[in-house]
Amino acid sequence: MSTDLAQIRIDLAASYRMAVHHGFNEGICNHFTMMVPGSDEHFLLIPYGQHWSEVTASSLLVVDFDGNVIEGEGEAEATAFCIHAPIHRARSNARCLLHTHMPYATALSMLDDFRFPMASQNELGFYGRIAYDDLYTGLAFDTTEGDRLAQVMGDSDILVMANHGIMIAGATIWDAYDDLYYLEQACKTLVLAMSTGRELRRVPQDVVAHTARQMNRTPDRSGARHHFTALKRVMDRVLPGYAT
Repeated sequence: MSTDLAQIRIDLAASYRMAVHHGFNEGICNHFTMMVPGSDEHFLLIPYGQHWSEVTASSLLVVDFDGNVIEGEGEAEATAFCIHAPIHRARSNARCLLHTHMPYATALSMLDDFRFPMASQNELGFYGRIAYDDLYTGLAFDTTEGDRLAQVMGDSDILVMANHGIMIAGATIWDAYDDLYYLEQACKTLVLAMSTGRELRRVPQDVVAHTARQMNRTPDRSGARHHFTALKRVMDRVLPGYAT
């Protein structure tokens, strides 16, 4: 196993544990995937039935775009393959995909015609980066649903899936997890503000665009990598063993 793949296994396993720590997981459902370095048709996936708090670097499966397990022990869950494989195939730059039913983001996905109002600083970092799927069609047991979601998502980094949850696409694990974390923070504060029943004070459009440029000014997303490294140190204390 190459050093790059070994490290990616460790980081993807850590991200599953982080999601447990942050309350983003739901039973044994949802999926984080990462393309295998140097491959455009193989990706890493949790084996079906494993709890996210149990994921280790060595337990992750290598799966192809036809749903075959190439390496590892366990089953590739159908909805994971049917959603993630088509998006990975359609988006060569989407090396990492994170799909969750995290509570605040999912709650907002249940609102009719929901769109982020750009009323908090955390929201501004996602300006121009979000696509909205307004059609819920049931469980994804067919790759045609993944193809549809890939088309709706287009080149966006975030897909709000109506009545369902969130999909995050990133070039790296730390890019994607940083977005996942701050998106749920934005959703949480938005839900809290909306719960007051008072009118939201939206940020003026010119300030929205200016702040978004400020927040996304670093092409290499160094802040995201530092954040992810810090969270791994937290995992070493509270949910150790993911690197095995």
